[in-house]
Amino acid sequence: MTPREIVEELDKHIIGQYEAKRAVAIALRNRWRRMQINDVDLRNEIMPKNILMIGPTGVGKTEISRRLAKLVDAPFVKVEATKFTEVGYVGRDVDSIIRDLADIAVKQQRELAIKKVQHPAEEAAEDRILDILLPPVRGGNTDVKEKDSAARQSFRKQLRDGLLDNEEIEIDVAQSNLGVEIMAPPGMEEMTSQLTSMFQQIGSGKTKTRKMPIKKAYKILTEEEASKLINEEDLKVNAIENIEQNGIVFIDEIDKVVKRSEHGGDVSREGVQRDLLPLLEGSTVSTKYGMIKTDHILFISSGAFQVAKPSDLIAELQGRLPIRVELSALKVEDFVSILTEPFASLTEQYIALMATEGVDLKFSKTGILRIAEVAWQVNERTENIGARRLYTVMERLLEVVSFEATDKSGEKITVDKTYVNKHLGKLIIDEDLMRYIL
Repeated sequence: MTPREIVEELDKHIIGQYEAKRAVAIALRNRWRRMQINDVDLRNEIMPKNILMIGPTGVGKTEISRRLAKLVDAPFVKVEATKFTEVGYVGRDVDSIIRDLADIAVKQQRELAIKKVQHPAEEAAEDRILDILLPPVRGGNTDVKEKDSAARQSFRKQLRDGLLDNEEIEIDVAQSNLGVEIMAPPGMEEMTSQLTSMFQQIGSGKTKTRKMPIKKAYKILTEEEASKLINEEDLKVNAIENIEQNGIVFIDEIDKVVKRSEHGGDVSREGVQRDLLPLLEGSTVSTKYGMIKTDHILFISSGAFQVAKPSDLIAELQGRLPIRVELSALKVEDFVSILTEPFASLTEQYIALMATEGVDLKFSKTGILRIAEVAWQVNERTENIGARRLYTVMERLLEVVSFEATDKSGEKITVDKTYVNKHLGKLIIDEDLMRYIL
């Protein structure tokens, strides 16, 4: 996809923030450009330009990164910087970011592999069910075999038409692995994963007989047959390759690990920044799937930076985040656009939900404008939580309709300016009430 096409795709889900969309679109396109270079040595020297997003909460920082990863079907993980601590302190080790990314990538590759073998797996599952319904006839009687074949085809047709879905059968299914939770000190995640894998192998390969409807049995047997057709080693190799070339890590609340004083817990904050450095500049992390190089993983960091400034980050980390993008706070016009323009907007969601009860819910232009004004006013007068404020306002606004929807089937309800003022007017005037409810 070209940068312009990426921005257009992001516009379907995120309102405004053109500069941020432009920056991530260029970063993504540069990955494609790098892979087109024939000179391997030169290609390996081209590193991704990591991004620092600066802006208040609820303006689209996380959503831009998440949608970007979804566009290219890349392994994506979002982490909070505050959960990590310097090695030696209580908390998570930063290397666990890559281990989490590896788990996600392997899951993605497994889903992709299952899709490729879905058809043969379904056929094998069908045959197993038919073997239970019609056990194979022993002996070499040709007439019996032909009759059995005819009966088998008849049952196969009924099975595919769903006529046997509710019939119960007994099947042998693989026993679930032993679930063992191992607690270990920070920095020993690798040992923990190895011990967990060892315990999971205990009892693997054993089966147990279960009685269930054919519909459920078909699904379980299809999954079993698909897993038999998948090469686990190839799957791991492909997952690691996908991480190293296409992985995206989103580190939120990076401003919360900025050092603010010379004593106390701030020692660990600066330590987190120093521990993040090797990941951003390129290092090798050991995971249960193998060694993963972080040289070409794209790191996108974000923070509100209301108390601290980007220049308060340690100099080395600032150098690893060369692209800085500032996201602007949302205005009334932005709230109006958020309510109407994106795919599956909030208004569309509520209209669809009420339609299931037979209620015809409509939003007039004046109603949408008033909702946007209320959300903006509450953000200005209390804590600014960006677009997330709309969830609170909409839930409060439509609380009565949602509760009484079952009794109002067939009715039409229009949310206009008058309706909004009637249901939210008192809350907007009373600031103390607004602070606790909206």
